[in-house]
Amino acid sequence: VAICHGDIVQLAADRCWDGVTDRVPLHSPHAWDAAVLEFWVPLLRGGEVLVAPPGDLDVTDLRALIADSGITSLFLTAGLFRVLAQEIPEAFAAVRQVATGGDVVSGAAVRRVLEHAPGLRVVNAYGPTEVTVMALSHRVDPDALDARSHSVPIGRSLDAMRHYVLDDALRPVPPGVTGELYAAGSGLARCYWNRPDLTSDRFVADPYGPPGARMYRTGDLARWTADGLVEFAGRADE
Repeated sequence: VAICHGDIVQLAADRCWDGVTDRVPLHSPHAWDAAVLEFWVPLLRGGEVLVAPPGDLDVTDLRALIADSGITSLFLTAGLFRVLAQEIPEAFAAVRQVATGGDVVSGAAVRRVLEHAPGLRVVNAYGPTEVTVMALSHRVDPDALDARSHSVPIGRSLDAMRHYVLDDALRPVPPGVTGELYAAGSGLARCYWNRPDLTSDRFVADPYGPPGARMYRTGDLARWTADGLVEFAGRADE
């Protein structure tokens, strides 16, 4: 996937990172897109990157990394966040923000963490590599997260992005109706490198944007809530 330098700069400039990127651990594999969040976002905002020890980190290692290094923000996959929520939820007490994503974020895991770290900002970070890692975000409101919340919304578009939930004819669907999620804006990848066939299939003309604009077919199903949030509803190919 071909991503431009400017796409990463705009990602780092988004307001969702305000006040939390002083010290961020780099623990994802360098070839994985999440490393962009851990490396470039703090550096471009004047923060520090703490390179985690080599090798796989277990729960004990992560507890020590968070507790001993003055971490202010970190990214965790939804699965790893769920494990830490079950085993060491108190480890987040000194952290300002945790961004989590890559799968459905468990409402129960968020509730458990916030019980032990009430000052923490938990952000559901949604976005495939084709939209420069992250395109929607949702800061969880503890007061809106009740026992019936099995998952967390993926939220609203980042500052440089926009999103549509469309039917098979590319018409917007009303709130509560499931459609396919499309992403548009300046964070879109330029192409799949040396794959013009796949590029033309997934990056299509944006009928709701300015002339020449494109949008990306995520393949994810979603729906709007009544208050303007996007909820993940599964995969279109399942």
